[in-house]
Amino acid sequence: MRRVNPLGPRLMLFLALGLAAVQPAAAQSILRDSETEKLFADMSKPLIEAAKLDPKNVKIVLINDPEINAFVAGGQVVYIHTGLLTQADNANQVQGVIAHELGHVVGGHVIRSGEGAKQATGISILSLVLGGLAMAAGAGEAGMGAMALGQQVAMGQFLAFTRAQETSADLAGVSYLSKAGVSGQGSIQFFKKLQNQEYRLAVYATDSYNRTHPLSSERVATLTDLYKKDPAWSRQTDAALEARFQRVRAKLIGYISDKEGVLRTYPKSDQSVPAHYARAYAYHRMGDRDAALKEADALLATAPQDPFYLELKGQILLESGKPTEALEPLRLSVAKAPDQPMIQAMLGHALLATEKNDNLPEAEKVLRASIGRDNEQPFAWYQLGVIYDRKGDMPRAALATAERYSLEGEPKLALASAERALKGIPQGTPDFLRAQDIAMVSRTEVEKDRKGRGRSSK
Repeated sequence: MRRVNPLGPRLMLFLALGLAAVQPAAAQSILRDSETEKLFADMSKPLIEAAKLDPKNVKIVLINDPEINAFVAGGQVVYIHTGLLTQADNANQVQGVIAHELGHVVGGHVIRSGEGAKQATGISILSLVLGGLAMAAGAGEAGMGAMALGQQVAMGQFLAFTRAQETSADLAGVSYLSKAGVSGQGSIQFFKKLQNQEYRLAVYATDSYNRTHPLSSERVATLTDLYKKDPAWSRQTDAALEARFQRVRAKLIGYISDKEGVLRTYPKSDQSVPAHYARAYAYHRMGDRDAALKEADALLATAPQDPFYLELKGQILLESGKPTEALEPLRLSVAKAPDQPMIQAMLGHALLATEKNDNLPEAEKVLRASIGRDNEQPFAWYQLGVIYDRKGDMPRAALATAERYSLEGEPKLALASAERALKGIPQGTPDFLRAQDIAMVSRTEVEKDRKGRGRSSK
């Protein structure tokens, strides 16, 4: 499991003084992990197909955020918070959430949110104008009242619009689960979990008028009736898929939680696979290499050829300053899972970390294979740039650096590196054209940022 770049600006709608706008929230980190992403792909595939989307074009992305939440922000990407994954009891609950979010994707709700905001804004502006005229005519109290009423009406209309979208996504989720033959029990269980949170947080509203989402109690009542009529209601989740979910959930808890919290959830007396996984990550994060390796070896004793157990052992050794020892488990992991680019990238990192020139050809080969499958890996591009630098191929080292900075949201640095690459790469080649693309996009972003700063300083 790896922490990568902050998430690009997340779009959230808000109403301030009755005016709707789109505001970027604070950047959030994306967590990437081969096993987790493979699980997401497998558990969501039947739902994506039921939504008549192409699984190759839909991504499920894990966000490091403790809130129990999921969202879409345009495109065909579903973002799931770590808080949701750790608090979910089983895979079926997460499938229910994914089905709901796919309803937002298919419904184009992120784009259509502007419609509700526009309507609310119109009402709000009209109330401000009328209120202002009344105040200018000497009717101060009446003017203030008109303004306040207008803001209330605008807010109510906008919230009604967003609640309608949530209801639409709920019903779409019911349809996708049904078509995929997946039980809706997990969806109901999850809504009840949210309902319990409402009670704990003293959210006692009797209706959902002032909320962007319908109350969980309302959703549970409506959805339970629909799900129970579906033939898939009593269908159990595949045991192998559920076991994979429990593994992924445990390793996430081990990665993001403090050691004491992990040991409370997975005490040393627990010798299950999820417990070994969670403790291995917790010990590794705390710098206890021997304890982490003991847990990794316990996992490998149950399945010596498991690529993700091998990856874990290799990661512990590599990040503990033992890159040469990490090569054997990582090479075997790549051999057992040749379609996993992040494991290939880790092997390339280990080969470079040995600081042996004899390992450079293998490192370049596996890193290029990794990027060929997934080019959105900043660290893999960094490693490839190091290789080109050692080989004396400075233009391609600059291109790899430009790729890295472009992914990390650093357009000024990406532009400088791309321009260096263009000076040394033969014109008309694929690498030259790629450097041109990065330079063009980065230059546009730099110009936009410059103009934005110019406006803000006036």
